[in-house]
Amino acid sequence: MPFSDSDRPPDWDCAIQRVSQGDEAAARGMVEALYPQLIRIVRRHLPRAADEEDLMQDIFMKIFAKLDHFRGEQPFPHWVARVALNTCIDKLRHQRTRPELRFADLSLEEVNFLEQSLAAEPQSDGPGRDGREVIDKLLATLNPVEQVALRLLDLEQKSIKEIAELTGWTPSKIKVAALRARRKLTQSLQRLEGHPA
Repeated sequence: MPFSDSDRPPDWDCAIQRVSQGDEAAARGMVEALYPQLIRIVRRHLPRAADEEDLMQDIFMKIFAKLDHFRGEQPFPHWVARVALNTCIDKLRHQRTRPELRFADLSLEEVNFLEQSLAAEPQSDGPGRDGREVIDKLLATLNPVEQVALRLLDLEQKSIKEIAELTGWTPSKIKVAALRARRKLTQSLQRLEGHPA
């Protein structure tokens, strides 16, 4: 039987056992219960030109294929979040190309946002005022580990401890990846600042 909102948090041990025994209703219920958490992860770390539903399908296939590897050392939602995050990182690695960002690659709105940001002038209106598109383009120039470390640390405001629990990375790996990412982004911004459109 699927998990309803009133049943949350589900009894994950029972659900895992039922899914392992081939209970299709329990599998559907597990997907329904985990979907909101996992789609947020996918949307935050979705590689360019990737379909979020295809990526979600890959994640759920991995979860069900590895279900017997879950040992209960951490809460089940944390374990599936790690599977989701690692799947996103793998997808980012397969892209392999991390283009250098140039002003010519940006839309007029993105150039305006970046110029105002570099000049430390707040932008008050207009589409894309939060600069999400510029940030995504800048982050795409980083390697997958650096992208994820910076997104989690700076954009999602997670602590080093939370990131370590989510990714399985050591605190030093997280700090080094974030440091390298910030240096690369600083260099990218300096190149953009020195070469106006």
